[in-house]
Amino acid sequence: MSELPRDLPIAGYVEQLSGRPGEALEFKVSSISNKPFTARLFRSICADPNPDGPGIVEEDASEYFATQEFASTHRPFFPGSYGVAAGDVSENAEAAIVFSATIYPTQRSERAQTVLGCGEFDLCLDPQGAACFQAGATKVSTNAPLKLRQWHRVEGRLENGVLSITQNVLGRYAGAPVNAETTCSGIALQGTATVGARVSETQACQHFNGKIEAPSIIANDVTLCAWDFAQAMKKTIVPSQAGPELTLVNFPARAVTGANWDATEMNWSHRPDHYAAIHFHQDDIYDFGWDTDFTFTIPDDMPSGIYVMRLECDGQREAIPFFVCPLLGKRRADLCVLVSTFTYAIYGNHARPDYDPSWQDRISDWNAYPHNPAEYPQYGLSTYNYHSDGSGICHGSHRRPLLNLRPGYLTFGNTPCSGLRHFPADSHLISWLHAKGINYDIVTDNDLHIHGHAAISDYKVLTTGTHPEYHTEESLNALRDYRDNGGHLAYLGGNGFYWRIAIHSENDGMLEIRRAEDGIRAWAAEPGEYYNAFDGNYGGLWRRNGRVPQDLVGIGFAAQGEFFGDPYRRVTTDPEFDWVFAGVQGDIIGDFGYSGNGAAGFELDHMDGRIGTPDNAVLLARSVTREHGFMLVPEEQLTHLTNLTGVTEAEAKRADMIYCTYPGGGSVFATGSITFCGSLPWNDYDNNVSQILQNVFEKALS
Repeated sequence: MSELPRDLPIAGYVEQLSGRPGEALEFKVSSISNKPFTARLFRSICADPNPDGPGIVEEDASEYFATQEFASTHRPFFPGSYGVAAGDVSENAEAAIVFSATIYPTQRSERAQTVLGCGEFDLCLDPQGAACFQAGATKVSTNAPLKLRQWHRVEGRLENGVLSITQNVLGRYAGAPVNAETTCSGIALQGTATVGARVSETQACQHFNGKIEAPSIIANDVTLCAWDFAQAMKKTIVPSQAGPELTLVNFPARAVTGANWDATEMNWSHRPDHYAAIHFHQDDIYDFGWDTDFTFTIPDDMPSGIYVMRLECDGQREAIPFFVCPLLGKRRADLCVLVSTFTYAIYGNHARPDYDPSWQDRISDWNAYPHNPAEYPQYGLSTYNYHSDGSGICHGSHRRPLLNLRPGYLTFGNTPCSGLRHFPADSHLISWLHAKGINYDIVTDNDLHIHGHAAISDYKVLTTGTHPEYHTEESLNALRDYRDNGGHLAYLGGNGFYWRIAIHSENDGMLEIRRAEDGIRAWAAEPGEYYNAFDGNYGGLWRRNGRVPQDLVGIGFAAQGEFFGDPYRRVTTDPEFDWVFAGVQGDIIGDFGYSGNGAAGFELDHMDGRIGTPDNAVLLARSVTREHGFMLVPEEQLTHLTNLTGVTEAEAKRADMIYCTYPGGGSVFATGSITFCGSLPWNDYDNNVSQILQNVFEKALS
């Protein structure tokens, strides 16, 4: 296969994923063409490109945004995190200069990796991985590669005509220092200090992969630059111990264990000196920071819903979704759809390890979205991927082109179904609401984080989509308060309310996830690195933070399989709940669907009264789960023979469809399956899954 170009022909993002009437949304676009691009607005009804289903359905919305042309601008982007000092330092050529730092390298490179640079000086690792010090055209190396994932102290000197470098491994592997030196004439120190990269003509290069601690520059025994990375942990500016402060670029990972960490403390806020390091990566990139090409101010009369700004230039296309919410406290419908933008961003640009270029055949046949993050990792991968040095990516943001947040994007390209997840999969519910003539408003989880219960308090029904997995404390509190104050909450997905995330105080588009200790994890956080840097709270599963999903919606994550689904079987025979099944023939429900070919699939949630399922919860239906298709999630498994539920593993691996009421008049209807909504459009929306949801919504709306 020929090598793909570095930049997509046209790509973009919107600074704010959602907005309300009167608010302006800023669109950032990069186009490599010298021709102008066209922007057209559509309302998104269905984002599934499967020709056997509804297909991609969009309504013209030009009455709210007239089609316009804008000049194309190629906007570059520069991966790699580093720190840059806020001011220059200088010293004459006769001075004794010392550059030093404690480092934990994590990756070899074919190029040099800068630890600490300034002007013509560069303390770095050479392409062989040995400590190296360069002054002007002269450089000296120890020629002894540093051991990866071990702490070392490196020091470069220029003094009395001698350029020297010393490296010393720390901890249990400590031994005699390794030294090297060569002759070098005096060189003046003049420039801006950088940590973790060199900056040449405003562009960074020679990015370091690994942790850096206690970098400093000393001249004639006077400290010109020094920073303690244990300070201002939640910020992007590190105050100085001497000299200028340091601005961090591209959000390197903080609250990571340092050279002094000895496992006696796991919380960085209790012993900051044990966490005085920053982990830099050559592929850190989250907020692209592009200039705004055009803005769209949401009109007062624009219906709440999902919209797509479609861009076209010289035969190339791009589509940028965004979400229009009503004015706070001014609902326009009785039902509200919760859009999981946190989850979209956390999964943003997920490069699946099973991606294969052969998927492009189906993509082409279906006219689906053509670009896959696995082929464009330079746009920044998701928190379900690894950095190039093997460490897990713990930051996510929507302020960059997210290739999988697009209409028609296929997550699975070789399944006998639509193969959708997240935004396109949630459109099965949206298209169903339109097909049934049910009016709805949109609210995002970010709205819940900011406004709390007030964002949803007036709605009779609040429904999730397929996978509301990632939440802050504030968004969970809002849902709890809605339910406990008489709201009717529908949870139509699986693996929901699972991971705790944090939002950066200086950039509300930056999210942090620490995959601590337990759960189905794409990677495992390092020991001692379970507390968020952004807010200082313990990360990982909400279950490990005392907020198990069963306590919110009666069910919680139990089992995961491949992307296939099975049907439910009706369980309850209580006539009091016949209304749920009105119009449904037989006991088998959802043995069809565009997601996994069944309504109960991929990730399943079950009841557990020991950890929060209410005593009055009614088991309406239970999945007929195939025998060997699923694994029990780690937090449920105790040994190879036992699990926390106390039943057999086969009994624990199930999706439970339940209904329960709460003091205050609220209720929860939960389906326990990611693939449930994929069955709604089947047979032109005329099927038993569709009928059950319509019955539930009609009762709650009445």
